This record gives sequence, structure tokens and C-alpha cells, in this order.
Amino acid sequence: MNLDDMNLLRDIDKDDMLFHVNNFANQLEQAWTLAATLPLPESHRQPRQIVVCGMGGSAIGGDLTAALIAGTSPVPFSVVRGYDLPAYINGPETLVIASSFSGGTEETLAAVEQAVERGATLLAITTGGKLAAHAEKHGYPLWQFDYKSQPRAALGWSFGMLMGLVYRLGYAPTLDTDLHEGIALLREFQPEYAPENPAATNPAKRGAGQLMGRIPMFIGSGAFEPVARRWKGQLNENAKVWGCWEPMPEMNHNAVVGIEHPDDLMRHVCTVFISSPQFDHPRVALRNQLTYTLFLEHGIMTDRFQPQGSSLLAQMLHAIQYGDYLSYYAAIGTKTDPTTIAPIVELKSLMAERA
Repeated sequence: MNLDDMNLLRDIDKDDMLFHVNNFANQLEQAWTLAATLPLPESHRQPRQIVVCGMGGSAIGGDLTAALIAGTSPVPFSVVRGYDLPAYINGPETLVIASSFSGGTEETLAAVEQAVERGATLLAITTGGKLAAHAEKHGYPLWQFDYKSQPRAALGWSFGMLMGLVYRLGYAPTLDTDLHEGIALLREFQPEYAPENPAATNPAKRGAGQLMGRIPMFIGSGAFEPVARRWKGQLNENAKVWGCWEPMPEMNHNAVVGIEHPDDLMRHVCTVFISSPQFDHPRVALRNQLTYTLFLEHGIMTDRFQPQGSSLLAQMLHAIQYGDYLSYYAAIGTKTDPTTIAPIVELKSLMAERA
């Protein structure tokens, strides 16, 4: 594996996933600017709860937004992944946001149809497709954007649009300042993670090297739970690597016991803690350190990532950026095209045959 071979990167990365990884800061900036101009009727401005309906790369922006505003939002913000809405999602005081990059996600379309039947207030975030047509048919706001990529590669748009929405609702009063800091931080760290920076001084390349031949487990707490989930999803789709994520402190009450068996396979596990001394609960910080040491004592490959930045959002964005580069280099390390997602395409085709 030579992650410093630019010709190798170009040969493997035929559809230029690297462009989208590099473009994260620009996506966020453009999405934020667009969200400030899109329609937000008075009927949408005082919901008693907000629910994002989405799947995969279109849902993770909702998880990140929910975690980001948990300390400031006066109303609950949740994410539904699936066809059916819980019974409590009903009536005009519930704002249902249908998030589908393609506009054709069948689970999201089914859920949003239920939201219409229950009289919820709706808003769509999409590039077009059936969801855009549904919004036009039923007369609810359409927040449409144009970006050519896989859904997971457009996180800056799905996350940025939701941040723009909650900021306009007044649920995150410092978001404009925090986002400015976060974008500047992304641009500051990009040269460090870029392919031109050799592995000897590139943390993302070295991190990917540690994952080779191992099953990764990513651990995060609080706002870094969905970041760990994002890392896992990126490893799955970009590098075609099996992996998992665990929330702290919950994993101290179950997953931590599973380090004993099968004992001959534990050497193929790699754990990475996303830890923030500034934003982790003090007891969580202690749990991270104790669990980290416990894993090392059991011979498990263990590492930690500490995001930079003064605001919570900046640290979340920095951690997301690192995870995206990590998954990209893991794909290159196994000579895997980071764009293709053959099993997902196959399953969609099989589902369509049985529609």
C-alpha cells in the first residue's frame, strides 16, 4: 500500500470521490447561503417538534443537527429512518422534513405520505425527483439544491441546509459564528489530510493504515455519537469495509464485555475513540481513558482522535472531515473504487422488481 502514489489514487478513484471530500467546506458554505434565501412560511416557524425523515447519507445530517442543537433547542428534534412514522408524529405543530438527496428514496416517500395524511407541516430538502414533485403537488416548501454526487458525498448540503433552517427558527443562536469558525478550520486542516501530504505527516493516511486487515469500531459520546456513525457509514460505502460504531457511555454497559470472544479474532479489531476534553462530560472523559487502557491490555489495536476548534460545531466538522479522508484512504489502501456501491444498487433493483 502506497498512499503517496498519486497515479495509484487516480487509477482507483475513477469518479473522483476525492473532489467531494475536498469540497466539504465549500458545500457547507453554499448550503448555508442558499438556506437563508429559501421559503419558510409563518406556518413553519413555531413547531412543537421537528422530525427528519431520511435514509443513509440523507439522514445523517439530521442526526448531526439534532446533536448540535440539543443544548439550545426548546423543541425535540429527531430522525426517522424507515417507512412508518411513530404515532406521536401528527398535526400541524409537527414539522416533518423529508430529506432525500435523489428525491426517490422509497422509505422517505412512504413516510412523507403518512405525514400528509396526518396533517403535519412539511418541508422537503432534495435535488429533485419524486419528492420535489410531491412537494409541488401538496403545496409545501421545497428546498431544492443542485449537486452531482453520491448522497453521502453531499453531507455539506444535507447538514448545511438543516443548520440554516434551525438557525432561522432561532434554535441555535450562535450558529453563524460557529459555522464560520468551522469552515475556516476545515480549510486549515485540508492540506494536512490531502493526498499531496505524505503518510509520514498525514494523520488520515496513517489512520487508514491502522485499519488495514481489521474491523473498526468507532466510539463517540454526545454530539460525537453521530460523528462516529458517519465514520462507520463512510468506511462501509467508500472502503467497502465492515465496521461498527458505539455510543459512550452506553457501550460501557454492554459492548465492552464482548472483547473476550472469539479471542482469536480480537487482534483483527481496531477501536478509535473520538474524544473532546472540552465537550465530553467529565465522567465520559474518564470512561474513555479507562476503556482505552482496558482495550490495550486485552491486545486490541486502539487509537483516539481529538477534534480541534473552540465551538462544538467546529469540532464536529473537523472530526467529520478526518473521517471522510480516513475512509477514502482506506479505500485506496485496498484498491477499492470509493464511489461504487454495487450491493446497494443490486438491492434497489431487486426491490423495484417486487414493487
